[in-house]
Amino acid sequence: MVERWILARLRHRRFFSLAELNAAIAELLTELNARVQEAARASAFETLDRPALRPLPVSRMPIARFKRARVNIDCHVELDGQDYSVPHRLVRSEVELRLSAATMEILSGNKRVAVHAYSPRRCAHSTIAEHVPASHRAHGK
Repeated sequence: MVERWILARLRHRRFFSLAELNAAIAELLTELNARVQEAARASAFETLDRPALRPLPVSRMPIARFKRARVNIDCHVELDGQDYSVPHRLVRSEVELRLSAATMEILSGNKRVAVHAYSPRRCAHSTIAEHVPASHRAHGK
């Protein structure tokens, strides 16, 4: 296909050196490659990408920072001087914290296991009762 297309485009031209012919072939080859790649990109976009497109969300995605932490024996992780509770089954395991302006999420194995309202206060606790074992809850009363 390439050879036929290039020869058809050059059939009425005269060349007086091999270098002149090679330059004309290179120019046409560049043009052909651009056309083929553009068609392939457009075709791939129409068949693969366009069906998967969805409208943009109404609200902006919040900016978040991530941090790794280890769950303490008291079922809490510490972030910026504040302790946040984590389900008891994750004691001593490593989790990932996702902090945004309003919330602090705790992720374990790419699953969200806890969500707390973020508090900039230092030396405070945010504890969800279900995260602490029943025996510990009895001592807290």
